[in-house]
Amino acid sequence: MGIIFVSLLLQTIWLTGKRLLPLHGAMRRTLRKFILTSWARSLAVLVGMRINVEGQPPRPPFFLVANHLSYIDIILVASQMDCVFIAKKEISDWPGMGWLAGGVGTIFIDRKNFQDIPRVIGLIDEALNVGSGIVLFPEGTSTMGETIMPFSPALMEPAARAGYPVSYATISYDTPLSEPPAHASVCWWGDMEFAPHLLKLLLMSKFRATITYGEDAIHADDRKVLAKSLWRAVNDQFIPVVSASPAITRQS
Repeated sequence: MGIIFVSLLLQTIWLTGKRLLPLHGAMRRTLRKFILTSWARSLAVLVGMRINVEGQPPRPPFFLVANHLSYIDIILVASQMDCVFIAKKEISDWPGMGWLAGGVGTIFIDRKNFQDIPRVIGLIDEALNVGSGIVLFPEGTSTMGETIMPFSPALMEPAARAGYPVSYATISYDTPLSEPPAHASVCWWGDMEFAPHLLKLLLMSKFRATITYGEDAIHADDRKVLAKSLWRAVNDQFIPVVSASPAITRQS
């Protein structure tokens, strides 16, 4: 109930602010940042997330990629920085989270429709041009945290075309010995259903989330080269959540 209440309250503030205040440019982005970070930090507390940050996050405007383990990744990243996420279209239908995510400008993509990519690329260009940060999970799937899946280069076209530096980060989770292991309770993968997984997560007392930012952004004028270079950088600093398990992933 706490998650729903916080989401509804902040979404109401956002919608009311857009209607009543003369919001333009920087003023609109300031309100959006307040709503998104407040929502993420509140939810982090409600789900028992203890956040450990290593390195320095990039300053906007930025293009950042990270490995993908769970829907919880969005809460972790949003609690640390002002950004616009690129997320699968299905999230827009999730109660509370989808409503708020859409309201604060998340770019939703239909991953099953390649014709949707040009539209998304255009929105990425617009966001970067007004000084926003873009966050992308280029594996295209959330995993149990054993390895890093190959990065899809399609959505890196704007950064490659403009010679834009792309930052990177790694995400990892671990749980106390008294709780289920992170790959089974925090990571969302395989055929796990959302509602039962969220309930299990809420029943845990706490878990630790670590986000590690890379030191140097990466440039490349070819999207495939850029994707491979970023994959290597993320893979080199990734700390596996689980060392050896069946290679099962979930499209997310």
